[in-house]
Amino acid sequence: MTMQGKHVLITGGNTGIGKATAVELARMGASVTITSRDPAKGEAAVADIRRLSGSDAVQVMGLDLASLADVRRFAGEYLAGHPRLEVLINNAGLMLSDRSETVDGFETTFGVNHLGHFLLTHLLLERLKQSAPSRIVVLASDAHRMARGLDFDDLQARRKYSGLPVYCRSKLANLLFTLELAERLRGTGVTVNAVHPGVVRSGFARDGDTRGLYSFLFGLAGRFMLSPEQGARTSIHVASAPELETTTGLYFARSKLRHPTRYALDRNAALRLWEISEQLTGIATSAAA
Repeated sequence: MTMQGKHVLITGGNTGIGKATAVELARMGASVTITSRDPAKGEAAVADIRRLSGSDAVQVMGLDLASLADVRRFAGEYLAGHPRLEVLINNAGLMLSDRSETVDGFETTFGVNHLGHFLLTHLLLERLKQSAPSRIVVLASDAHRMARGLDFDDLQARRKYSGLPVYCRSKLANLLFTLELAERLRGTGVTVNAVHPGVVRSGFARDGDTRGLYSFLFGLAGRFMLSPEQGARTSIHVASAPELETTTGLYFARSKLRHPTRYALDRNAALRLWEISEQLTGIATSAAA
């Protein structure tokens, strides 16, 4: 497989799965842009990715997915500097022990894992269509299997908050987003698929994001987890495999097709989440104007 001449954007590519994905795709010849909330960590990651991949075609751009204004700023700057985009990998994600809100007033896990990427993808869609055949890869998780649908009356988890269930529902949202987006993109040359990377030994759920039992369990289980390089394999496969050029709307794990739960295949829920997400991100208002 080769990615020569392809332009790839990876959110949260400064650590863990995203960084390992960037290394391999750069090694395969792609021009890779990673995003990072922390400029210093982003620059350090770029140096590592260049060294490990043997490619200088790697850059970092600042992006805070917890701010819709910053997502819009980033998209504008990215589009101004990149005439093509063949692969978008929505990789960044988090899980929090304590409930918090983004600057826009959304519960943070839902805001970052779903809404930030929803808006980013929307803003980059025309460039992806212009660059077709192109691909969108959504980092979901088998954690979605613990979610028995979305509570549309409490998407912001105001009534009851618990870190793991809220995270699982955000991963279900990722799959519903993939399902609906695939339908809307049919015939455009842009595909979208979701992936489960496995339980990976990375910075996820660390750095103070989780505490108490969650932090203890993630630390204890570390020795049994996959390495970031192993966890990145499915993202790399779905982003680059020639045989998947027209495959869309599906879910992959260990680089093979996997069936998600029936809740992730609920087209009514997918459409409802899409319409709510348009309203929350201001897309519906912009379209009306």
